[in-house]
Amino acid sequence: MTACKTLGRVHSVESFGLVDGPGVRYVIFLQGCALRCQFCHNPDTWDLHNPSAGESEASALLEQALRYKKYWGKDGKNGGITVSGGEPMLQLPFVTELFALAHQKGVHTTLDTAGQPYREGADYQPGFEQLMENTDLVMLDLKAMETDLHKRVTGMGNDNILALARRLSDMGKPMWIRHVLVPGLTDDADDLRRMADFIRTLKTVEKVEILPYHTLGLSKWKKLGFAYPLEGVPTPTKEQVQQAETLLGIQK
Repeated sequence: MTACKTLGRVHSVESFGLVDGPGVRYVIFLQGCALRCQFCHNPDTWDLHNPSAGESEASALLEQALRYKKYWGKDGKNGGITVSGGEPMLQLPFVTELFALAHQKGVHTTLDTAGQPYREGADYQPGFEQLMENTDLVMLDLKAMETDLHKRVTGMGNDNILALARRLSDMGKPMWIRHVLVPGLTDDADDLRRMADFIRTLKTVEKVEILPYHTLGLSKWKKLGFAYPLEGVPTPTKEQVQQAETLLGIQK
């Protein structure tokens, strides 16, 4: 009798991602997310059980990714695999298996997460620590610092997300911090200053990025029949992006 293998719910893949970690990345977008970010450009990933999502074994998915290994630089040191979403930590056992197999092949692994599933309880930590043993880099989205603002932006609080950032720092896990800048929503100067203060308490942040809000996901909201909450909100100007970068202490 063969053991059951963990199946991942996969939304889509991108063969040549250039903004999802260091180098050229094979990006795997998993299905499922509990956050309801007003600016989400992949609302079709929210439902974990969306029947349009495919299922895949970790070994099969890795085999697909390895077809592109020649683009990851000499010895695979300038690229690798990034798992995004949706929220990949909702499928923690699958991502852990995939990353463990990737490490056996010498492949760099990046986890792109908003951190919402993280829990500090003792029952959650063993599985989380196993995932981190096979994760080279965590790209963590910080939507907002102030709790009420975070709830307005995402529908949920952020205590567990900030706890995740502190845990990653204590574990010595390299992090990139990213923040989506939406005019009139996530550009509050005081909140950005608080975010900068928080980031400075973390010991392993290698990079901080501003992601300017865009409307590329608007058609998906309409196709799904969802009311788009940011209708009419403009993309941030170059000056607004630069101001946010200054407040977050980003130097270029």
